[in-house]
Amino acid sequence: MNNHNIVLGFSESLQQAQSLAAELGFPCDEIRLHRFPDAEHRLQVPGSLPENVILFLSLDYPNEKLIELLLAAGAVRENGATRLLLVAPYLCYMRQDIAFHEGEAVSQQIIGKLLADTVDAVITVDPHLHRITRLQQAVPLDHALALTAAEPMAAFLAKQFEKPLLIGPDDESRQWVESIASGRGFDFTVATKERFGDRNVRIHLPEDKPVVGRDVVIVDDIASTGRTIIAAAQSILAGKPKSLSVLVTHALFAGDAETRIRELAVDHIWSTDSIKHPTNAIPLTSLLADGVRSVFS
Repeated sequence: MNNHNIVLGFSESLQQAQSLAAELGFPCDEIRLHRFPDAEHRLQVPGSLPENVILFLSLDYPNEKLIELLLAAGAVRENGATRLLLVAPYLCYMRQDIAFHEGEAVSQQIIGKLLADTVDAVITVDPHLHRITRLQQAVPLDHALALTAAEPMAAFLAKQFEKPLLIGPDDESRQWVESIASGRGFDFTVATKERFGDRNVRIHLPEDKPVVGRDVVIVDDIASTGRTIIAAAQSILAGKPKSLSVLVTHALFAGDAETRIRELAVDHIWSTDSIKHPTNAIPLTSLLADGVRSVFS
């Protein structure tokens, strides 16, 4: 079977692609990319590819990476591949699922169709699906698989704390914090968020779950500007917890987000390796490999 499969990765995520390939028992090779001064790309895949290509490409900072995906998809098909599986631990443009104002692009639907037209299957981890329940509603493919990092994240927390209190900073985080907590019997609650702009939010903690003297963990799927996590941390710290940590699936940490969170004297910031980042503490290789096997089966 190995003669029919290969994992390909770009230089920035080649180590993760190699780990996935090793877990699957497949060979791995690199997609070579050159950026010209005018920002156009020259892309080269290995020649004489097998029929099944697994492309590892997490789609953080996606505007450039989507072009790389299109070029790579065309090149692998021209060089022998008949089936292309995209492993994108972070899937971009999933947050805007409706038009909030007249004339707005619904990016989830547009990018979802682009992916469906480009690859034959997609595997991702904890995509931000708020008003839909299945990834296929955003990416119309028979094999559009949304995995969850809840169990590896829960297992990681169980090694850090005996009885942590997990707090989701807003109602959208409920699905992740509840899933992580329920698997290990952790205590959890969800705060209420008021948003006044992209970088201006206010967090209100429930009164029935006091944080005083407890090991508290803020849990969310994405840390982007960090403003929601910062507002939640400020409210929690006012309640005098024993410790305060942050656990996220996708470590975007745009701009000064990580620095501003650390300025609050947060004890730990942890993330999965869905996006390569210094906070990575939870590898997703085994989870992703199981996803690939399920698609191939």
